[in-house]
Amino acid sequence: MEISPDTWVLWQSGSLKLNATILFTWLVMAILVIGSWLVTRKISGALTMSRGQNMLEVIVEGVMNQIEEVSQQDPRPYLPFVGSLFLFIIVSNVLAIVPGFQPPTGSLSTTVALALCVFLAVPVFGIRTQGLRGYLRQYIQPTPIMLPFNIIGELSRTLALAVRLFGNMMSGGLIAAILLAIVPLFFPIVLQALGLLTGVIQAYIFAVLAMVYIASATRAHSGRDENKGEK
Repeated sequence: MEISPDTWVLWQSGSLKLNATILFTWLVMAILVIGSWLVTRKISGALTMSRGQNMLEVIVEGVMNQIEEVSQQDPRPYLPFVGSLFLFIIVSNVLAIVPGFQPPTGSLSTTVALALCVFLAVPVFGIRTQGLRGYLRQYIQPTPIMLPFNIIGELSRTLALAVRLFGNMMSGGLIAAILLAIVPLFFPIVLQALGLLTGVIQAYIFAVLAMVYIASATRAHSGRDENKGEK
């Protein structure tokens, strides 16, 4: 019983290694790319549309509404990044119900990589909206004494993002595997359904927290612009 897909090595030659995390990560990316191409290749502006396009519009509309609600800003600049995070995590988690599939989000290396993407995106969006000086000024607010604490806060929330997602996905899969070995079939199926719900919730939480961190780096600029507009 593998605790993490990192331990499931499919191929190895010398120092080169292909484990389940890499394989299933590329599988999820392939599903997203091919699925997006199939849905958008015949996209239509008419009242009647395909089920795929309808589902895509519902997802995009839902993500944009959440971004706008969290950031109180135009959601379009943040949609590609936050939407990609959400779709990757939710597809990875939902596919956990497929026999033999191990979600890459059950690997700490994957969740750390996702958290690092958020860590890098925060200053990118912050500098784009406030400028380099305006963004860096946030680290010494309300006083320069807060500089080391603000830096530690940035690092700790990145760690928390990675560990939260990894812990929930890894523990859920481990508990289901243990119960499957010691109790009748019905109970693990119920637990698997609850795990599926948890995976969806975790994808939502990760995307919302990512947007909260980005909004904290950009909202100050928006507030100054609004104040200037009122004057």
